[in-house]
Amino acid sequence: MGAQKRKEDTQTEFVFGRKNYKFMVIGLAVIGLGFILMSGGGSDDPNVFNPEIFNFRRIRLAPTLVLLGFAIEVYAILLNPNKK
Repeated sequence: MGAQKRKEDTQTEFVFGRKNYKFMVIGLAVIGLGFILMSGGGSDDPNVFNPEIFNFRRIRLAPTLVLLGFAIEVYAILLNPNKK
């Protein structure tokens, strides 16, 4: 009987709830999308300047998405899954 009671007491609980993990995955996807949008725009020839590195997507949109993704991650960590 003692062994059964120990097995029942040792149920593992996750640190976060299901809702928290969903928001964490969404936040990671937004961060990843931001880094993908930030990449590229380079030149194969180092003597040729490519102005594509200074376009709206790389200077404004991608960093905003990365910061938004980090904000979603903070929200996912602080979210209380037991609150109704």
